Amino acid sequence: MNKGQKVKRRRSREAAERLGGGQVAYIREMSSSEAKQMFPAIKGLPRGINLFALHAADGTPIAITDTRSAAVEHASDDQLLIATVH
Repeated sequence: MNKGQKVKRRRSREAAERLGGGQVAYIREMSSSEAKQMFPAIKGLPRGINLFALHAADGTPIAITDTRSAAVEHASDDQLLIATVH
């Protein structure tokens, strides 16, 4: 990664941190292997399944679950708006 890419990534992260003032989140589907890396404190995650992680707009993980609908419900309970990320 060159210096310009690092600056762009940092600016993008700073913009995301300001987005929604803590009221915006996104849901990311991930493999159980990815989930183990992102959530090392969680023991006993089953292998070979996809999970759904709820993240704050700045990328901070909030919750992990086995269904998208449960992640949506968690966001709703926390009064978070869900942004679509492509």
